[in-house]
Amino acid sequence: MKILVIAPHPDDETLGCGGSLLRHKYEGDELYWCIITNISKELGWSEESIKTREKEIKAIEKKYSFSKVFNFKIPTTKVDTVPISDLIQKITDVCNETKPDIVFLPFAGDVHTDHQLISKASQSTLKWFRQPSIKKVLMYETLSETENNFIETNSFKPNVFVDISKYLDEKIEAMKIYESEMGDFPFPRSEKNLKALATLRGSQGGFAAAEAFELAFERK
Repeated sequence: MKILVIAPHPDDETLGCGGSLLRHKYEGDELYWCIITNISKELGWSEESIKTREKEIKAIEKKYSFSKVFNFKIPTTKVDTVPISDLIQKITDVCNETKPDIVFLPFAGDVHTDHQLISKASQSTLKWFRQPSIKKVLMYETLSETENNFIETNSFKPNVFVDISKYLDEKIEAMKIYESEMGDFPFPRSEKNLKALATLRGSQGGFAAAEAFELAFERK
């Protein structure tokens, strides 16, 4: 089985579905990672930060054993400057090449505009008659983005729960690769919150720890 995760920013894949990706990895599935944005000097990032991010991406690629990584390198927080038709085509090209069975993508109602636009662009790409290989599309939640939605009327309503009890510790190890993105509790992206969310979602699904998703569609 082929799995594609679409991440507006490096770390979204781990926050949103890192445990599920690890489960797929150990079950022998083929994983692909599509990164939408990157950081640059033009956006005010230092050379050191840019090199650190490149190392983080390489380390994450190794951690999940991705078969291939696609990186659109659109300036972070600037996805809204790219024509939606271009985003659709880029995502379509990735799907045409990988022919995934399952696609993970960010929740459409996240606070971050980058997440919203990528979900919107993906809707056109993921129509079954354009991508017949795809059997399931799941939207993941991202700490600091999904739970802070208090204006959008579309709130996250999880209806799929994946048991990650065996993989939670390794998910947290993966997240720690993004050292600059982690913080001390009660910062949303903290080890304590990662565990708390996994415990909460686990209790909803009947597991010790779980990741929750909103099912966009499924074909059987």
